[in-house]
Order: sequence, then C-alpha cells, then structure tokens
Amino acid sequence: MEPPSGEMSSLQLAASSGLGGSRFQVNVVEEEAAAAAAAAAAAAAAAAAADGEGQPERGSQEPPGTQEEAQERASEDGPEERGEQGEQQQKKQPPHGNMSDPSHKEEGKAGRFRVNFVNSRSRSNSSSSGGGGGGAGGETSRSEGSYHAYDTHTNTYYLRTFGHNTIDAVPHIDFYRNAGSHLGDKLVRPTLAELHDEEQGDGMGDMDGLVNGEGASAGSATLLQTGDQGGVVKFGWIKGVLVRCMLNIWGVMLFIRLSWIVGQAGIGLAATIILLATLVTTITGLSTSAITTNGFVRGGGAYYLISRSLGPEFGGSIGLIFAFANAVAVAMYVVGFAETLRDILKENNALMIDETNDIRIIGIITIILLLGISVAGMEWEAKAQIVLLVILLLAIANFLIGTFIPPTEEKKSRGYFGYQAKIFSENMGPDFQNGETFFSVFAIFFPAATGILAGANISGDLADPQAAIPRGTMLAILITTITYLGVAMSTGSVAVRHATGRINDSLALSGSATNCSGAACDLGYDFSFCREHECNYGLIDNVQLMTMVSGFGPLITAGIFAATLSSALASLVSAPKVFQALCKDNIYPKMQMFAVGYGKNNEPIRGYILTFIIAIAFILIAELNVIAPIISNFFLASYALINFSCFHASLAKSPGWRPAFKYYNMWVSLFGAALCCGVMFVINWWAALVTYVIIFSLYIYVTYQKPDVNWGSSTQALTYLNALQNSIRLYGVEDHVKNFRPQCLVLTGPPESRPALVDFVHAFTKNVGLMVCSHVCVGPRRQALKELTANASKQHQYLLRQRRKAFYSAVCADDLRGGTLHFLQAAGLGRMKPNTLVIGFKKNWRRAESKDVDEYINIIHDAFDFQYGVLVFRLHEGLDVSHIVQIQEELRLLEKEREEEKDMETEKGGLTDVVVGDKSESSSPQEATEPGTPLRIVTGSGTPGAEEEEGKGQQTKPLLHKERRSKLHTLPLTNFDQKLLDASAQFNSRQGKGTIDVWWLFDDGGLTLLVPYLLTTKKTWRDCKIRVFIGGKINRIDHDKRVMATLLSKFRIDFSDIEVLGDMNTKPDKDSVKAFEEMIEPYRLHEEDLDAEEAEKLRQENPCKISDDELERFRDKTYRQIRMNELLQQHSRRANLIVMSLPVARKGAVSSTLYMAWLEVLSKNLPPTLLVRGNHQSVLTFYS
Repeated sequence: MEPPSGEMSSLQLAASSGLGGSRFQVNVVEEEAAAAAAAAAAAAAAAAAADGEGQPERGSQEPPGTQEEAQERASEDGPEERGEQGEQQQKKQPPHGNMSDPSHKEEGKAGRFRVNFVNSRSRSNSSSSGGGGGGAGGETSRSEGSYHAYDTHTNTYYLRTFGHNTIDAVPHIDFYRNAGSHLGDKLVRPTLAELHDEEQGDGMGDMDGLVNGEGASAGSATLLQTGDQGGVVKFGWIKGVLVRCMLNIWGVMLFIRLSWIVGQAGIGLAATIILLATLVTTITGLSTSAITTNGFVRGGGAYYLISRSLGPEFGGSIGLIFAFANAVAVAMYVVGFAETLRDILKENNALMIDETNDIRIIGIITIILLLGISVAGMEWEAKAQIVLLVILLLAIANFLIGTFIPPTEEKKSRGYFGYQAKIFSENMGPDFQNGETFFSVFAIFFPAATGILAGANISGDLADPQAAIPRGTMLAILITTITYLGVAMSTGSVAVRHATGRINDSLALSGSATNCSGAACDLGYDFSFCREHECNYGLIDNVQLMTMVSGFGPLITAGIFAATLSSALASLVSAPKVFQALCKDNIYPKMQMFAVGYGKNNEPIRGYILTFIIAIAFILIAELNVIAPIISNFFLASYALINFSCFHASLAKSPGWRPAFKYYNMWVSLFGAALCCGVMFVINWWAALVTYVIIFSLYIYVTYQKPDVNWGSSTQALTYLNALQNSIRLYGVEDHVKNFRPQCLVLTGPPESRPALVDFVHAFTKNVGLMVCSHVCVGPRRQALKELTANASKQHQYLLRQRRKAFYSAVCADDLRGGTLHFLQAAGLGRMKPNTLVIGFKKNWRRAESKDVDEYINIIHDAFDFQYGVLVFRLHEGLDVSHIVQIQEELRLLEKEREEEKDMETEKGGLTDVVVGDKSESSSPQEATEPGTPLRIVTGSGTPGAEEEEGKGQQTKPLLHKERRSKLHTLPLTNFDQKLLDASAQFNSRQGKGTIDVWWLFDDGGLTLLVPYLLTTKKTWRDCKIRVFIGGKINRIDHDKRVMATLLSKFRIDFSDIEVLGDMNTKPDKDSVKAFEEMIEPYRLHEEDLDAEEAEKLRQENPCKISDDELERFRDKTYRQIRMNELLQQHSRRANLIVMSLPVARKGAVSSTLYMAWLEVLSKNLPPTLLVRGNHQSVLTFYS
C-alpha cells in the first residue's frame, strides 16, 4: 500500500491474536516508497515477536508465514482516524495504489491487522510536491472530502477491509469455543435480533470492533496478562503418548512370563495369543482415535471419551471404576517390583523380616518415592519415564544381543543352545502342562497388552491430543506387538522347554542314552529326567530365562524394575487425573473437593493422596494373584465401552459425528466391544460378573441422580433418530378406532401457573397419549418474543421436575384466539397431532370484558370447526395460581439475596422498589418494555384474565419494598390462597375410595366414557369406581339400564352402577331459575321496549349480550342446564370427579354470554367437573 507521494506518515501495525492472546505495536517512519514501508513493517513484527510480546498463548507455535501475512494485511487494511498529535490536526488519508488483493494463507490463529497512515505534520505545500496534487504513479491525490461516509463500496479503503463496516461478524474460531475454555475467550456474535430488529440508537455500532476482533474483551485482557506466564507443561505425541503407552505395555510380563507362554503354547499359538490381544487393543485404539479426533479432548482419558460419547450414566460408572482400577494397578505393579527385589534378597540371604513383610516394606518405600516424583510435577514424571524407557530399551537389546552369543556349557545344561532349527521346529506346537489351556495362558498374557490408554489418560496435558493420541497409541501398539512377537520367536528358537541344569547330563560325558529324544538330545543333552520329575530350567520351568540368555543379566533385572516402576508411575498419574475430571463434572455428589487442582499444571494433589492411600491398602495385601484379576477386567470394561461408544456414535448418524480419523468402522468397533466382553469372561468369569454388577449399579445410581449436564452424547442423538424414524413410520399408519388415543392440546399458559390442570390431564394421558401444554403470549411481537424465550426453559424444567410426560409449546399472537388457532392447526407432527382441546373453565367471566368472554367461547367453536374434541375442566376453588407462583418466586430470589447480603441490607439509603411479576427488566434500551405498550401474558387455561381480578395483566406496580425484605419469607397466605393451593395439589396424591360419576347424556363418539376409564387404569384413580348416569323415560328405566349395561360390557368397561334419570326434563325450581335470571341480568339487552330499528342496532353494537328473542328461543335449553345442576347436586355432590357431556351452542344463534351462563349454572358448586364433548367420531368399539 502506497501513501500519497511526498507525504511523511507513520505506519502503525497492530496485531491482535484471535485466541485472546498477545498484542504488539510497531511504529515505523515511512519516507518515500511502499516497498520500504512493507519491509519496515515485517522487520518490526519480527522484532516484536522476538521480544516475546507477540508469542502465542500457552506455548503454541506461531503460524508459518507470520511476517509475510503481516505484510499482506498491512497492504490490505485501511487507515483509521486518529486524534491530534501536539498542536497539529491530523488528517486521515485514504490509501491509493494497486487495488489487487494478494492471496492469503489460512491463519492458524485468527486475528486482524490494521495499518494506520498518520500525517506527522500538516504540510501546506503537499500539493506542489506531487506536481499539482498528483499522486504516485500519476494518480490524482484525493482529499478526505472526496470520500463520503456512505461510499463504502467504491472506496478502496472499504474494499480492502471487509467486515469493518458492519456489526455482522465474520467467521471466527472464538465464536465456537466453550465458555471458560483455557485456549481462549468465547466471543459472542451479534444476535439475530441485534441484526434484524429495528434500530434503537443504543450504540450497537460500537460492537463492530469486538465481533470482528478489533477490540480486546475483558477475557482477552486477562489472557494477555496470564498467557505468557509460562511454565505450563504440554507434551507432544512422543513423550506424552508413545513413551507412556510403550512403557505400560512393556510390563514385567515381557521378561518373566513370555518365555513360559511360549513353552506352554508353542511359538505358533503364542503368536496367536499375542495377535489376538493386539486385535483387541488395535480395534480399541482405532475407536479411541475416532472419538478423540471428533472434537477437542480435555483431561480425563477413558472417562472423558466415554462420558462425552455415551453420556454421564456410562461415563460416570466407568470413570469411577477406571480411576479405582488405576489406583489398584499402582499397588499391583509395586508389588510385582517388590516381589522381584524380595527374590534377589532371598537368593543372597538378605531378607529383612520375612518374605511377606519384606514385600510390604519395599512396596511402601517405593510408592512414597513414586508419589514424590508425581507430586513434583508432570515434567519430572516425564523425565523419569524417559530414563525408565532407556533402561527398558537397553534390557530388550541386551536380550536380543545375548541370543547371538554362543552358549556356554552351563547355559546349555539349563536349556539354552542358541538359534537352532530343531528347537524352533520342536517348540512350534503347543505342549500344555499342569492343566493349562489356550484360554488360561491367554488370560495370563492379556494384562500385558493393557496400557494403550496411558496417553489418553493425560489428554489434558497434551499439546494437541487430537493428533497425539491416535498417532502415539497406534504406533505404540505396532512397536510393542513387534517386540513381543520378536522376543517370543527368539526364546522359542534358542531354548528347550525343560532342562535339568546339570552339566553331567551332557551326552559327551554320560555317553549314549536309551530314552533320549527331542532337540536337546540331538544337541548333546539328555533331559529325559524332566519327564518324570520337576526341573528348574527351560522355557516352562525358568521364569528368569531371559536373564540367563541375555548378554548381561543384571540389565534384565533393571529392565524388570523399569517395567514395573514405569507402569506404576503411569497408573499413579492416570488415576488422579481421571478422578479429577470425574469430580469436576459433579457426577457424584460431595466429591468436588477432589476436583481442585494446584500449581501451574492444575495438579490433583488431593487425588494423588487418595490414590496413595488406596495403593497402600492393596500393597499391604502383598499378594499379586489377589490383585490382578479384577484389574484386568476393569480395563477391559473400559475398552469395551470405548468401542461401543464409537459404534453408537456412528449408529446415531449425528451431523456432529465428524471424526478426522477415518480409519475406523462402526461394525469393527461393535465386534471389538463384544470381543472385550468375551475376553473378560475368558480371563476370569467371576471377576467379569463382579465388574458388570459394579458398572450397572453405578449406572443405575447416576441415572437416578440425573446429573445436570448436557454433553450432546450419542445417546441423545440416537434418541432423536429413533423418534424421527418411528414418527415417519407412524405417519404411514392409518387411523383405526381401536388405536384411538386422546392426544390433548392443553391451554395451560405457563404449566406452573395451573398445576391442577396439568396433573389432571397427565393422569389419563401418561404413557397413553400426547399432551402439549400450550402457552399464548399476547402482546406486541417483540415484547412477547422476549418473554416467550425467557420462559420456555423454565417451564420445560418445571415439567421435568414434576415428572410430567408432556411437551411445552408457546406462540406469540395478537390475541388469545389467534394463538390458539395456530395450535389447533399446526401443533403436533404427523400422526402425533392433538385431537382433543383441554381448557380450564373461565371462572372470572362475569368480571371480564365482553370481548374476552367472546374470545373464550369462540375458541371452543374453533375447536369444533377443526374436528377436535373439547374438555372443559373446572375446580370450585379455581385453577390459576400464577399470582402465588410469582410471589413465591420473588420471595425465593429476595431471600437468596438477603442471605448473600445479610450484613449490608439494613444500611441502604432510600427504598428500592421490587416489582413482583414484572419481567421487562433489561440491560439495553431496545430490550426494555416501551411505555404505553404493556405486555400481557395469558396464563389462564389460555384465557385472558381467567380467575384474575380486573386490570391484572397490565403494567405491574411496585408491590414490595426493600425495607420489608427481612419479613417476606414469613408472609402468610390468605385463606382463599391456601384453599387454592390445596385444591391445586389434590391430583398429585392418590384419590381415596369414591366414585367417578359419568353423566353420559349425549353420544359424542364415546370420549365422555373413555376419559374416565383411562383414569381408573392409573394408580392415582384406581380406587374410584365408575357410575354412569343417563337420561331415560320413567316407564322404561329398567330397559334403558339393561341396554346401557350391555353396551358397557361390550366395551369391556367396568362400572359399579348405572342410574337412569327419568325426571331430567322437568321444570327446575323457581329459586334456581330466579338465581339464573339475576346472574344474566347485567348482560341482557332488554330491547322489547324499543322499536325494531333501534333494537337491531343495539344487538349489532352488543353482539355478546343476550337479547330477549334469544332468551325466549332457548328457554327450554336454559331450563335443562339449570335442572341438570339440581340433579348433579342431588346425586353427585360427594363424587371424586364428575364427567359430563358438554352442551353445544350453535354458532351465530347463541351469544357468548348465554353460553357462558349455561356452563356456569351447569357446573357451579360441584366437585371437580369435566365437561366433555367428542368430535362425534367413534373412539370406542366392541369389535376385535
């Protein structure tokens, strides 16, 4: 980028790391040419980086081409406006020159570079220096005024700074981080509302710099201070994974058991055993590689992999036993080391006390030393591992070299003859002795293959676990497998199975032997004595064969020590790390204390101490055969679940399953899981059973605890996939009356505001049909959307907490009816679509506005129009407890604040109003509720103002003051509220013995009978008997009763009694009629005294009110509702529940107020009442 010719300017290069890392600034004086500016910028950037100011955070490497990229960015970015320097007013100059953009390399660390050209001084003769205002290259120099603020597309500056003139964020890695990521801050991109909503003038434009990386967040500033503190040890794939895995796999088994395995199984089957164990570990390694490359891996090893794949239930169960297994493995390896050292002391007659106590003493001293190394830090532990690896490699090389050294006569007498084809041929086949079999020998060898997770267990200490774990683990399996195969073939080629160790058995000394046979006989030794007697040498009888064969025996002993100590050290580090990760996730309560880390590497010191105590306890047992079996099975269980995790994640087909490691197959992983389970029983069947019992016990416990975590596991993905596939399959199933289920759309508002309605509907839909709790947010869309979004999670959690098998769904609408219409038409999916509307009775209809009553009745009409069944539920005390819920929530919040500020709350100046129920608080002007447009949230069975006083739903006035806060938690409820709460909770408990009275007056398809039947199948209502009431003629009551009993029997519905009422059509009592007329008096038009024209005008102006003509036309139906209430009072006043046919009013003929009055008089002063009207399609059948 060239500045205008003849201008003296300052080039300021500011680079900010996208990971919230470093920031550096370089000032260069540019005299004449663009080339000098670019070179100076590159040199300055390199100098700053060398000073440490520009180094990436946490020791990560600077991406390649940083200097070149700085130059490219410097040539692309435009100037920025600066303030005054001295007394000269600086002038921003747009860039000129070549507009072509150089190609870019992808940045490893996202960032943004800015170049500011700033005039060092104002020159009056600047135009003359360029030849009349000419720019470089003959271009005309343009002044600041020639660029307009709106010229963002033709201006070269804006063309070269994409993303700077908008608050819309460009793609950036920090938008996709988890909160609290130690690799960098999680940036927050602008919300869709901030981009899409009307502009509020709240300064959102200032966000531009932040979202596009120009500004430093508070977290970035923190990282600036802490990012370069250094000292955090991060390992690469060799030291962190390869070395650890090899040390763990190269165990003591290599030196003291492999020769015995070859002697028992022969070279062929020994190789088969090694390859079979390798097959298990290789498949597990492939599955591990796939999982670890499917996202960032934190500390926790096998626990982290399984928990993030299968969920906390499996992860929590396997994590605990895996951490415990590693802790016990420390004791196992230390005891193995102590046994070897004890044997050396025994050979030299140097035992301290006795054989058992010597193991304990040596073991305790050893574990203390290992603990010291571990607590000193991962860096010291890694150095110790390197030293042990060198010893191991020297020991293996020492053995291989020894096999080429010609044997002495003493070694020949002990069965070692060097490489011989006859020995190789003789040892090729198996010779199982002492009751050993292929599987028993395999069970002894397989623990040697465990250890492939040693690198994954410290995943939190790896610089790049996604690359390190697959590479290091698979290479370690390959190297150790080749080593085991090579040592097995070598031992089987140089030594015979049995030898006496006596030089006198040489045929050269003893002459010919009649019973001599085999390779040893051909090589000059007669070991036939070992056929009848026990010998101490040879492949089978001498576990120290490798020491004898090696070039320098003590080095093999050192190798044994290195193998045991390295494995113990790896386990001692792994156990606390895994346990710390488990405790951080808070899967098990009261274990958070072990999640605390110390020092720069977050070392789990408490975990080290706990592991030390567990290891000491098992070291005191001093018996290796007691410790070993259960440990191997714990490791195998982990391997099995890792393989199953890979299979399960692939089976779920989640778009999030995108492992970078492609060399895996889901069916191979499943085979690996089954193979691990089989090997568990092969090794030790009772230990396998114990392992399974422990795992599933912990699984059940964690499932019962329901930890509050959401890791996007494959279990969740498979749940969705199964639901999707079943929904699609269900969509192709035709409806049949035998399969009818009430699928209820329940107008609850927020479910917590109408618990009785939720509990009652849940009682007959649980495990039977669909239940959707619908909530219509009424008000301006912007405000309603805010409330809807804020409320959704809360209501969903309420349903989960109450264990209600229902869905919560909310919509925004201008009015209740409009929102309900949305639900009636669009709720559900495929066949999982509501067919029944459940609505609470509008108890406050006489205090509500006429339009609200009309809206309520029209919802019922709309449901009938869309062929829904309708259920209207009424409790005498009411359903709506929203005002109590709001006060309780406010009291809870205030009490919490009071506890936090109990020492400060009494000395506050002035009073702070606390608004109960007002949720319009916001942190920015555009989010605040605008005055004059109150938000009204409908919470009553979807009814505006249902069971609320007049004026509720408007802007809430301050009700509570801060000075009363200390007394709020003891605020008593009124008698009415207490009764309301008691009534709302009545369906939570089991109903006592009583009746469900079904008044099946009109045949609606059977829904009136099906709902009470479903209730009686549930535990809560099981003690209630169904009584059926029907209408009939006085002279044929017995006949009608028999007919109904026959029908109910065909329907296979149990009933306790049938009542046929022949006096339903008698005229109601005069007092009842008078009470009804008084109730509707405020809603009558009384147009009989007006002329026809005025009467018609009055009816049009008040469509909801009752006209004289309407009242007269429906007088008989009105009397029927009044009479029905009298009969209900007479027969069903003590029932647990009344289920009754809902009267239907013809649209356009019956006013909303008259219909509401019918429902009122029909259901008043009664036990819980459910008015039911099906859609007149059969829901019951007596055909099979």
